[in-house]
Amino acid sequence: MSDTLLAPAELRSRGFKALVDSLGWVNAVRYIQQFERSELDYTRERDVILKDASPRQMMDRLADLEDKLRKLP
Repeated sequence: MSDTLLAPAELRSRGFKALVDSLGWVNAVRYIQQFERSELDYTRERDVILKDASPRQMMDRLADLEDKLRKLP
């Protein structure tokens, strides 16, 4: 097992494959369906977190995160 952080899409892909390998396709889907929708309000939280950020600042933050992700092993 590796401690390397995977990109979100790769993590979802490998995670679902592991579920299918372990439970079979039907039960893997049934397992995923058991999770309830979040009670969190993403829009409200986003507005609080980014209320003072300009579009340029948000783009700079995304570029910084992208650079950090590229440097992960």
